[in-house]
Amino acid sequence: MTRPMRRACRGADIRSSKLPALVALIGVLLLASACATPIGVSLSRPEEIHRAVTRSVLTNGKPSAATEQFLHRLGLAERFDEDPAATLAEMRGQGTGLSRDRLFALAELSFIYAQRENRQDHYLAAAVYAYAFLFRKDGAVDDPLDSRTRLAADLYNFGLGLALAQPSAPAATDGRPMVAGRTAAETKAIEVILTDRTLTLPFGLLELHGESADRMWGGLSMKRFVSVGEFSIRGLRNRYRQPGIGVALAAEVSQDGSGHEVEIARKYIPKRVKVPVTAFVRLENVVQGIADGRLRGRLELYPSDEASTVEVEGRKLPLEQEFSAVLAYVLEGAPVWDTELGSFLAPRDRGSGMNLAMLHPYRPGRVPVVLVHGTASSPARWADMINELANDPLLQGRIQFWLFTYSTSNPILLSASELRHALLEIVKHLDPDGRDPALRRMVVIGHSQGGMLTRLMVTESGDRFWHNVSTVPFSEIKGPPETLALFRDGMFFEPVPSVKRVVFIATPHRGSFRVSSLVLDLVRRVVTLPADLGKGVKDLATQNPDLAAASRAVNNMPTAVDNMRPGNGFVRTLAASPIAPGVTAHSIIAVLGEGPVSGKTDGVVAYESAHLDGVESEKIVRSPHSCQAEPDTILEVRRILLEHLRSN
Repeated sequence: MTRPMRRACRGADIRSSKLPALVALIGVLLLASACATPIGVSLSRPEEIHRAVTRSVLTNGKPSAATEQFLHRLGLAERFDEDPAATLAEMRGQGTGLSRDRLFALAELSFIYAQRENRQDHYLAAAVYAYAFLFRKDGAVDDPLDSRTRLAADLYNFGLGLALAQPSAPAATDGRPMVAGRTAAETKAIEVILTDRTLTLPFGLLELHGESADRMWGGLSMKRFVSVGEFSIRGLRNRYRQPGIGVALAAEVSQDGSGHEVEIARKYIPKRVKVPVTAFVRLENVVQGIADGRLRGRLELYPSDEASTVEVEGRKLPLEQEFSAVLAYVLEGAPVWDTELGSFLAPRDRGSGMNLAMLHPYRPGRVPVVLVHGTASSPARWADMINELANDPLLQGRIQFWLFTYSTSNPILLSASELRHALLEIVKHLDPDGRDPALRRMVVIGHSQGGMLTRLMVTESGDRFWHNVSTVPFSEIKGPPETLALFRDGMFFEPVPSVKRVVFIATPHRGSFRVSSLVLDLVRRVVTLPADLGKGVKDLATQNPDLAAASRAVNNMPTAVDNMRPGNGFVRTLAASPIAPGVTAHSIIAVLGEGPVSGKTDGVVAYESAHLDGVESEKIVRSPHSCQAEPDTILEVRRILLEHLRSN
């Protein structure tokens, strides 16, 4: 073979040996390009995209997409993870010329760092930066679709609340304050301290001051504030929250002081009541304050029954409010749950405690809605109805709830006389000159036995109930004046002038089929009636030997359960008593099962007993006897209240 031919063959061998490797390389590259390009897209589900664009420190503890984007633009993402305090200081710089993007990122990142290190100064910084983001003085209006606006408001609300929280210990091991409820010994609530003081910021100080007048609520002084935004609640069907600006709180009240307002509050507002209130700190020249490291803030308090908005930099904004959380907080561990059966077995004496209670101070112009519970029950059973109706936009600010409680084993006439006295007295105390027409358009709503008390508020009884006891005219009965007054009040009823509408819910107008001789015998064995009632009966029996009913009652005092036995003289007389002219009545009747209601019951009361001829409306609710919290019941009460307000 010639030399040129040998060279040609060697070249061919080399090329042929590289060919498989070249083909393999091309295949790998083609495969890689088929898998993914460095930049591209993939299809995701809507919920995945939504989670990605709405994530934030308040959803998963990580920065939002907007803040993460800002960090990447500045090349600070990794540095923040390594040294957040230094990164925050660098981002703030001299505090001048801070853009809205930078302010928002500073707010969220300060909150992240505060959570990681339990730093109240950085919670406060988050609130300050969020305030600067939200309330600038250039007159620009926020884009309502910018998700950062709502998040900034939440960072202000939570940041401010945690910054003002009572430390659960003087200091942590590194000298930093510890937020209440965030320690190993977990507390059940975060108490917020609302006093004039100077607070520390990472870049300076904030002087906080407020007005003492802001702490007043219907003549009472608000004290001990607890943040409710962090509460989870149970037992209520719905949680109503007004999203807005400020820290949603529950305030206790002090009943110290003097004057007419305080006396009324002491008489009708329970000591355990909590006030839904919003705390807002108005910052002066916040942008300049960030630059100077010296800020001033005015602390403002807004009870929810007095205000629902606040004006900031010329804009009217809703206040953050948490009515449902405060209601649940009031009922958490409340003694009322333990006394439901106790008040039935061992009733208190007349006049020994508050029986008509207001949830907030008297507000002229609002129609009172009086709720009367049933047997072995309590006002707490109205919680769902109050929660729904108090948060209804068409009813808010137009009604005020009052709650009547009583010893449910006492004779019904005795309990009804207490209710009548309470309604007459409260009108006299609140409006002696008759200037508030709304106060004289009361609506009384009673469930079960409470409906029977309610009916007696709109009944002209004459001497019919007394004739069940004796044919001797009451004017001829002898006895001590206080005893005669007790029985006069409990036997002779006139309509309460201020009650214009009543609602009967699952009310046994003709008695309950559940009341048998066996039940009556058991009740009489375990129930103790009030001492003053027993003494009064003995007085009548002693001074009126011919009064056979009094003599029998000395050893066999009738209870409310006796009164609800079908055929009992009381229910027969009540059923035959017409409702007073000028009063509108409604029935809400619970029945079990579907189909025609005739012959059906709610497990306690038969339809025929709850039905009342001549009422304005009758609503059937498919429910057991305890139907106060049923949606159909609440919707019907709502309809009735709106009708009542329209009829003014």
